[in-house]
Amino acid sequence: MKKSVFLVLFMLVFFESGWAKAAVIKVDGSSTVFPITEAVAEEFQAKNRKVRITIGVSGTGGGFKKFCSDEVDITNASRPIKPSEVELCAKHGVAYIELPVAYDGIALVTNLKNTWVDILTVKELKKIWEPAAQGKVMRWNQIRPEWPDKEMHLFGPGIDSGTFDYFTEAIVGKGGASRGDFTASENDNVLVQGISTDQNALGFFGVAYYQYNKDRLKLIPVDDENDVNGKGPTTPDYDNVLKGIYQPLSRPLFIYIRKAAADRPEVKKFIQFYLENGGALSKEVGYIALPVKAYQLAKNRFDQGKTGSLFLGEGAQVGVKIEDLLK
Repeated sequence: MKKSVFLVLFMLVFFESGWAKAAVIKVDGSSTVFPITEAVAEEFQAKNRKVRITIGVSGTGGGFKKFCSDEVDITNASRPIKPSEVELCAKHGVAYIELPVAYDGIALVTNLKNTWVDILTVKELKKIWEPAAQGKVMRWNQIRPEWPDKEMHLFGPGIDSGTFDYFTEAIVGKGGASRGDFTASENDNVLVQGISTDQNALGFFGVAYYQYNKDRLKLIPVDDENDVNGKGPTTPDYDNVLKGIYQPLSRPLFIYIRKAAADRPEVKKFIQFYLENGGALSKEVGYIALPVKAYQLAKNRFDQGKTGSLFLGEGAQVGVKIEDLLK
C-alpha cells in the first residue's frame, strides 16, 4: 500500500514539474561545438522548464548524416556543409538554415615533456600529415635534423570530424586528405588523454579543449611563413583568431536547423536565445565570440527563414569573414 502511495506521489511531482510534458529538441554533431551548445542549452532550460534539449556527439559528419535523414532538429558543425551532405538533405527533403555561432582556432599541441618543439611551420605540418607521409615520416628528426631520433605519435579527430576536414583543407590543401596511421577519435577528451601521457605525441583539436587542459598540454605556435600581419608564429589566442592573425587554422563554427523544426515555437525560442547569448557563453567555454554585428545578421537570416549555405565547394573555405558572407 505504501509503495502505491509513493508511486502516485512521484507521478504527481513528475507531471507537475513539466518534464513529462516537455517538448524535446534533438541536437547532434560536432564535439568542438558541443561545449557552446551545451552551455546555451543549460541556460535556456533553466528558464524554460517545459523544453528538454538532448545533445549527442557524432562528429560533424555523423551529425549531418542524422540531420539530413530527419533524425535530429539541429546539428552542430565545425565546418560548413559539404556538397555530398547537401545532396543527402535534398534526397530526404530536408531544408536547413545555416547560422555561424562562434570562432575557433585549431590548437596544435604536444606533451609537456616535449622540450624540442617550439614552433611548427605550415610546410612542416603538411610534411607530417599529408597522405604521402604514411609509413614514411615517422620520426621527429625527419622534420628537423636537430630534433631527436624518436618515433612520433600522432593524434587527431576522426574522419567524421569537421575539425579533421578543416585542418586537412588548411594544411594539406584538400579536405579529408591525410595519412591514416594516427590515433583518431571523435571525442576530443580521448585525444587530450593520449597526448598528455605520451612524450612523443603531437595532435590537434579545438582550442577550448586546450584551454580546459592547459596544465596537461604544451601549445605549439604555428608559422604560416607569409607573415602578412608581421606577427610571425602565432597561437590561437582570442585576439589572434578574432582579427584573423592566427592563420590558416582559424575558422567559424556553426549550427544548422531543419526548416521544419525552426517553425516550432520551442525551437524558434531556443535559436533566438542562442544568438542573443551564444557570444558570451562561447567566451565562457573557451571559444571566440563573433562580432555583435554578425549575431545580428545571423538573427535576421533566421527570422527570415533563409535556407541553404553561404559556402560553396568541398569542405571549408579558409580565411573567410563571416560578416561579409552574412551581408
